[in-house]
Amino acid sequence: MQKRIFSGMRPTGSLHIGHLSVLQNWVALQNHYECFFGVVDWHALTTGYADRLELPNLVREIALDWLSVGLDPDRSSILVQSQVKEHAELHLLFSMFTPLSWLERVPTYKDQMQQLGQEGKDLSTYGFLGYPLLQAADILVYKAEAVPVGEDQVPHIELCREVARRFNYLYGPVFPEPQALIGKVPLLPGVDGRKMSKSYNNAISLTASPAEIHARVQQMITDPARVRKSDPGHPEVCIVHRFKQIYAPEAVAQVELDCREAKMGCVACKAQLAATLEKLLAPFRERRAYWEEPGRVEKVLQDGAERARAVAASTMREVRQVMGL
Repeated sequence: MQKRIFSGMRPTGSLHIGHLSVLQNWVALQNHYECFFGVVDWHALTTGYADRLELPNLVREIALDWLSVGLDPDRSSILVQSQVKEHAELHLLFSMFTPLSWLERVPTYKDQMQQLGQEGKDLSTYGFLGYPLLQAADILVYKAEAVPVGEDQVPHIELCREVARRFNYLYGPVFPEPQALIGKVPLLPGVDGRKMSKSYNNAISLTASPAEIHARVQQMITDPARVRKSDPGHPEVCIVHRFKQIYAPEAVAQVELDCREAKMGCVACKAQLAATLEKLLAPFRERRAYWEEPGRVEKVLQDGAERARAVAASTMREVRQVMGL
């Protein structure tokens, strides 16, 4: 019997190439696990509660991105969190016995309080404090045994394990203690060297056309000390080189040599990268065109929610029984 995993993303905007390694890892996991992937729209409200979020459109866009990269609705349940109400019920029950100190010590809580507070957002809300507990409910309502995450999310999985242990101690052995599947997620900078983000207007979208890819690559910052093509370059400070390390590793050694010896200029190097990224993203655009047909995404999300509700409802019947509800 396959082990089960859960993972999700907030629908806060179009995905970019910086998300690609995570999604490709999800695609690979479909071959080995029973997978539940959630568009966690309630989580989007923990920081965007005061924004006029067009959540239906954002949900559809992120689902399209997932399907275009290769998530298979025949092998994975692709769902919208708010369409499976058991997530909220389990979160409520968990909140009855989870100490506030457990939530306050999650490292990302203080970090985001400071970071987003500087942007003028008031995050002194229960929803923001409790979002790691809702995340634990997202995972445990499916009795997931593993969760694919980046290293920054490991404390959230440890909290989830603590919640499962406490529940099992108080009421009986219902939940597994899920393991973190730490994927190698390369840190991909934006074209200006800052963190890649749609809000910085420095990202390459997963839906970028060849012309958009070329334009974005042309904006990438290269070695500022290399004024002329005949000047020797320093690839370690070049954003184009960083992308090539990830997407053209077989060519990196020769590119480094040609750059240092001034045998290749930045224009030619950027042209190579643009061609590589175009080859990478072209299949995604083709798949996306299929899934953009009216009704197809909606059917995937409807079917995914039905499968998810069946599993979540079974878990909640067990939870209510052991809690005496």
